[in-house]
Amino acid sequence: MTRASDIMHSGAECIREHETLATAARIMKERGVGALPICGERQKLLGILTDRDIVLKCVAEGRDPMEVTAGELAQGRPMTVEADEDAEQVLRMMEQHRVRRLPVINHPEHELVGMISEADIARGLPQARLAEFVSAVCAEDDPRSTEVEQPLGA
Repeated sequence: MTRASDIMHSGAECIREHETLATAARIMKERGVGALPICGERQKLLGILTDRDIVLKCVAEGRDPMEVTAGELAQGRPMTVEADEDAEQVLRMMEQHRVRRLPVINHPEHELVGMISEADIARGLPQARLAEFVSAVCAEDDPRSTEVEQPLGA
């Protein structure tokens, strides 16, 4: 049985809850990632911060990313999977909730041990199953999928 720990990438770097969104954006750029886990003390997972969160919940609202902290955007309890969870169950969860990234924790400490992203899944799935996964996660009712590209000069 393939487990979450088999497909995750370990060593996910956290942004601390008191660090600014500008710091988070810099780390994302340096690491080439679009999301960072938000962690409190002892790697306790508090949330997930995406590049899209920074744009929509900070910049677009006229707030200063040099002053807004990652912790301010950590809302609710993040969806997670345990390291020993069956990989097929992880896929079903991501499809059902239409999430592209999923933190992997150990239990009961709730400490972050890795992340599973679409890229991690793509490396380990047969092409047909990957197509099914992408179709489920990127379903048509996503407002971003209905945007029409405008020709240059229009």
